[in-house]
Amino acid sequence: MDELEAVVRANHEVFMLTGDRIAAALADHGLTHATAQALCAIDPDEEPPSMKAMAGRLHCNAPNLSFVTNQLVGRGLVTRVADPRDRRSRVLVLTDEGRRVRADVMRATLRQTPLAGLDEADLRTLAAILDRALRG
Repeated sequence: MDELEAVVRANHEVFMLTGDRIAAALADHGLTHATAQALCAIDPDEEPPSMKAMAGRLHCNAPNLSFVTNQLVGRGLVTRVADPRDRRSRVLVLTDEGRRVRADVMRATLRQTPLAGLDEADLRTLAAILDRALRG
């Protein structure tokens, strides 16, 4: 196996193992992996993302995003509101409950990912490498 294949396999394994480990936390909040990913893609410290920006973040098409968004809206975790910069567009805003659930899911994820066992120096190095790969 070459180095690239080994890295791709390890990356996939980290992703899958993290998903398995947080399944109970997601179930506690009535979330699927897709709804949790969408919820976590809305950073409460940034401007609310447009539906187009969310589709890009989640690498999905508009119908899939609408389906996931409808679930989050139905659970009272997000609202869709007109974009103040472009009234034809919609943005997703976390509700207070959405912020709370997002924080719980993020805590569970950060606590249970295999990456949590790495030291700060390794995490900085890994973040830099992944950033370079994503920009490449």
